[in-house]
Amino acid sequence: MKHYDVIVIGSGSGGQTAAYDLNGKGLNTALVEGSGEPGGTCALAGCQAKKWFYETAEVIAKSRHLKNKGIVAPAAGDWHAVWKQKKAFTDQVPQNTVNNLTAAGITYIEGTAAFLDAGRIDVGGQSYEADYFVIATGSAPMQLPIDGAEYMLDSTAFLALEHLPRRILFIGGGFISFEFAHFAARIGPEDRSITILEVADRVLGPFDEDMVDLIIQASIEDGMDIQTRTQVESIDKKGGGFQVRTGSGQTMETDLVVNGAGRVPVLEALQLENAGIKSTRRGIEVNSRMQTSAAHIFAVGDCAATIALARIADFEAHVAAKNILADKEKNPVPTVDYTSVPSVLFTYPQYGMVGQTEEALQKEGIDYRKSSDIDLQWPTYRRVGIDHAGYKIMVSKYGRILGAHVVSDNPAGLINTFTQAMRNGTTVDDIHWNNIMSPYPSRESDIIYMLSPLLG
Repeated sequence: MKHYDVIVIGSGSGGQTAAYDLNGKGLNTALVEGSGEPGGTCALAGCQAKKWFYETAEVIAKSRHLKNKGIVAPAAGDWHAVWKQKKAFTDQVPQNTVNNLTAAGITYIEGTAAFLDAGRIDVGGQSYEADYFVIATGSAPMQLPIDGAEYMLDSTAFLALEHLPRRILFIGGGFISFEFAHFAARIGPEDRSITILEVADRVLGPFDEDMVDLIIQASIEDGMDIQTRTQVESIDKKGGGFQVRTGSGQTMETDLVVNGAGRVPVLEALQLENAGIKSTRRGIEVNSRMQTSAAHIFAVGDCAATIALARIADFEAHVAAKNILADKEKNPVPTVDYTSVPSVLFTYPQYGMVGQTEEALQKEGIDYRKSSDIDLQWPTYRRVGIDHAGYKIMVSKYGRILGAHVVSDNPAGLINTFTQAMRNGTTVDDIHWNNIMSPYPSRESDIIYMLSPLLG
């Protein structure tokens, strides 16, 4: 039986990060991958892959917004051409992943891992043991209990389409559906028909309601049909397309049905119970050190019951690796703090946020002050033709950021400023002072206008 200091299960962003960290510190490290396509969702069918479509969609959206404002003929999209560029990138990921791991001295083991006990796993009939394990098996598209669900494409299959049909219907009103719908609205056929169906009372539930309203308005103006309180009962083939029936008896015909309802942790094959590892539907239970209920086994990324974002997976992996090293060397241990996790919804306009929503603060009874505007007419946005831009900044009575939300053409830099402020405990007075000399005029220089009502 082969013994390693550490075995990492999963070759996505979190798994690779942990493996490289630990191997780099001299631990004998192996990585197990069972998918047949190493590299993980982010690189192959998620954050990296989708940005090939977003960058093109953004250019087209901006040119449309500036029609008759300096642009004579808006840009036209070619989905197939973008797909080719994306595919040229993703096709290289699996082999590059394996080559880079082995070149670093990490043993790559192909096959599905299952725990035999807390110290051993089985991979294709071969047993391996380790002092520590890092589980990073990621997530997969959620299966929906709908008659005819086999006719739906998941998010991975959608990004693999060489061409887009005219009519597309997305089931689920989360970030996957909205991002993909915005790609299709800009790069798809000109006579497109795009529908988003959500069973809940509102779409984009985890996000701030006022900011979501801006995204909805922008989406509708770009021709998208968004319906809430709509339960899909069945999907049937009809002609060359599909007929979707809802619980109210409404029927809709479409060329393509996409499951945009989100993702769930990949855990089933691991046989976690053999190692005494606790999990729920949300994922593997972990503490702030990323330890599972078996202290020498860690879980990071989408398979853990935390926040499913690629950079969070990387951070969790760094923390897990540091804790393994700290355990061996008896050093102080680092932890993960999720209170200041930023995220960006890659629609157009984009929506960036960090911290809590106003609804969450009200529900928790937390006192706050806010500065907000949901109809920005600043030159920043008039110059690029955005009609739906806004922000909401909420601070504590001590002037520290509780939540920041920005709908803009490029909110990432703004949100990162607020993220760093939250982590460092910087007050709004200091953020304002430090940004007076931001490059001007820019999105970042607008921070001083956002914060002015909160000073003093």
